[in-house]
Amino acid sequence: MANYNDTQFIRLPRGNENEPQPASMEAKDVLAQVYAALKEKGYNPVTQIVGYIMSGDPTYITNYQNARSLIMKAERDELLTELVEHYINTAL
Repeated sequence: MANYNDTQFIRLPRGNENEPQPASMEAKDVLAQVYAALKEKGYNPVTQIVGYIMSGDPTYITNYQNARSLIMKAERDELLTELVEHYINTAL
């Protein structure tokens, strides 16, 4: 059973700078393209992206401009990390 009085740590894997990185898009680029596709289709991009991150259900994201396929290529923890880091760096 977990002890809820202790702080839990999440350790995200960080690649070695000397190792070649996979040819994948960065989370911020994925978010930008998905945001644009959702906006263009008339959805509220913030609520749709939050729904996807919270549930993992890709149907929150439109197929328009291949946005659903694109967002599923990024890990949800990477998307959330990008959002939180951006918020902390700009709003606090």
